[in-house]
Order: sequence, then structure tokens, then C-alpha cells
Amino acid sequence: MKKLMMTIAVLGFVGMGAAHAEETIGEKATATGHDAKRAVKKGANRVKEAVCMEGDAKCLAKKGKHRLEEGGDYVKDKAGEAKNAVDSDGK
Repeated sequence: MKKLMMTIAVLGFVGMGAAHAEETIGEKATATGHDAKRAVKKGANRVKEAVCMEGDAKCLAKKGKHRLEEGGDYVKDKAGEAKNAVDSDGK
């Protein structure tokens, strides 16, 4: 009975590793490009916010808009990366 339990445990761990698909080099490059693009946009938004001269309410509204856009970009990019991580490389 101990041997059976040990065999099931080992096969479970081996099966978990086999189900994990690695990202391709192209997918990793795309992810890195998305990270860089988001960083540039974030930096540009922070500069715009720092020099905003339209009054507190309008500047705050722009700041909120920037955060929403940045969050949306992040979620979209990470969802694509998660999909790529799950996809099999054979397709």
C-alpha cells in the first residue's frame, strides 16, 4: 500500500510538470516589449502630471485617467502572457 501511495504521489508531481508549457522566445520578447512600452507611457504620464497647470480638479482628473489607462494596459498584457504560458507550443 505504501508503494502504491508513493507511486501515485510521484506520478502526480511528474504530471504537473508536464502540463506546464514554457513561453517561446518570441512570446518572451513580446512580453518584454509590452513592459517597456508601459514603462515609457507611465513616465510620460508622470511628466504631464508634474507640469499640469490647469488647476487641481482637472489635473486630478487627468491623473485618474492615466492610472485607469495604465491599469488597463497592464491587465491586457498580462492576460495575453497568461494565455501564452498555457498554450501548447505545438500549435
